[in-house]
Amino acid sequence: MSDIVVFAGGSHPKLVEKICENLSIKPSQVKLGKFSNGETSIQIDETVREKDVYVIQSGCGHVNDNFIQLLILINACKTASANRVTAVMPYFCYSRQPDIPYTAKGAPLISKPVENYKFDNQPDAPIPASIITTHAPSSVATSSAEFNQTRPALIKYNSSRIPVVNENGNNSKYPTSSETHFNLSNAGYKLWVSQNGTLIADLLTTAGADHVITMDLHDPQFQGFFDIPVDNLYCKPLIQNYILHEIPNYLDCVIVSPDAGGAKRAAKIADALELSFAMIHKERRCQLTKGPPRASLSSNSADPVPSSTHVNNSNNKYVATTMLVGDVRDKVCVLVDDLVDTSYTITRAAKLLKDQGATKVIAIMTHGIFSGDALSRIKQSGIDKIVVTNTVPQELSLKFLGSDRMEVLDVSKVLGEAIRRIHNGESISMLFERGW
Repeated sequence: MSDIVVFAGGSHPKLVEKICENLSIKPSQVKLGKFSNGETSIQIDETVREKDVYVIQSGCGHVNDNFIQLLILINACKTASANRVTAVMPYFCYSRQPDIPYTAKGAPLISKPVENYKFDNQPDAPIPASIITTHAPSSVATSSAEFNQTRPALIKYNSSRIPVVNENGNNSKYPTSSETHFNLSNAGYKLWVSQNGTLIADLLTTAGADHVITMDLHDPQFQGFFDIPVDNLYCKPLIQNYILHEIPNYLDCVIVSPDAGGAKRAAKIADALELSFAMIHKERRCQLTKGPPRASLSSNSADPVPSSTHVNNSNNKYVATTMLVGDVRDKVCVLVDDLVDTSYTITRAAKLLKDQGATKVIAIMTHGIFSGDALSRIKQSGIDKIVVTNTVPQELSLKFLGSDRMEVLDVSKVLGEAIRRIHNGESISMLFERGW
């Protein structure tokens, strides 16, 4: 391993030290800093000529600063004649982009904010679809003067979806093409979200990355954005090992997926351990008002006839329907997912499981982002214990929740073994099933 160089980014230096311990090497010397104007400054203090370089940087913390730091490190090594540069990203940033409107705190826009979340709180009430509006396309846009007149009566959420909600909550008439805003439930226009997968892949490859190593991508199709090899390691063996050795009477557990997107991941773990499987299904749909359409009396007949072909949906609502598929009564439920960010999904899932008779809820996640007030929400929720890995630094989270409520699994051995095998030209398929 004499011709291998490992550089640590500024996002997770403790994980880099553990990986290097497993490789029996020391992290190479690099100086990371910033100029007074905020630009990133990097100085490499070791030669990398004709060597295999591994730059370890997790996409957490100040995501944009850390990602730019990663790009500069890769480019500096490539410019210094490194033989091959591999970006090791335990948590791949920008791989999760919600496709529904959300507030500045990360909560779904269909939900009303709760100042003091409690376990007994009912699920958040939906916001009527009639007051969720968005900017009209250019074909129905009006002059800037007319837009500015309506601007004071609107509330804007600071996100790329640009949803706009009326302050009074009323929208009793149908928007027309002459109006600046139109109703989301009437129009076929969907809020457009920029998906940044191709951009991130192009930035890494342009900087000079020859290989990417990551763990539990939120969307496996993200690998298709790259023209270079991408090894997506799985945390499944570590989760299975934890369930086998750390949960008493694990044969009586039920593996639960908190949403349909993670059902395949949770089902594989349930099949491997021969355990029961359950899934929480969430569905968001526009609910039309009940009753016949509006009618008016014809001048030639006493029978009412419809005056319009559409139903006045001023009272239409986006309804979030949640249902549990499976039996969890008097069982220990193990929630399995790839990441927890704002914790809305897992806290609501835990409440539903407890309402359905579950005795205990254990949440096992690969990446613990915990943005916003996620930790406070988890602390007051029905989750008895949450288990995450150290792909993201968890010192502050562990201090906030306490060691009796939170546990951290170490992934440094898996990442270290993947680096060793790739460096020696060996297969890493064994890590997908058995871990290390």
